[in-house]
Amino acid sequence: MAFILVRAENQEKILNALADLERHAKLKINGKPKIVSPELADEVMERILKQKLRSKTKRAVMVLVEEDTTKSIMQIRKIHPPAHIVVISQEYEDYHNLKNIYKELLPFKGYYSRKTKIKEK
Repeated sequence: MAFILVRAENQEKILNALADLERHAKLKINGKPKIVSPELADEVMERILKQKLRSKTKRAVMVLVEEDTTKSIMQIRKIHPPAHIVVISQEYEDYHNLKNIYKELLPFKGYYSRKTKIKEK
């Protein structure tokens, strides 16, 4: 399992990026996406990328995907979502911090897995 952090300008772009993760990258999102504060998302992104960001984010969510880190990275590299996406592996200190707070984060409203609807039919 891997954590994926998604940063975007608005909710619509986040929803599109999440749909792209499932539809085009073929990753399985476990549970509901969780809302992350924009400040925390920017800090984590800067530490992982090891550089300052050009702009601050307005919205951010985090998801847990079923696939491992390597597969997640390889699949995401194939798509071009309308948001900044980073896979957070266990090698980063932030992974453990985010894992500890993940259950406490509020769910992101408005996202419904297309794959769940297909399975129900």
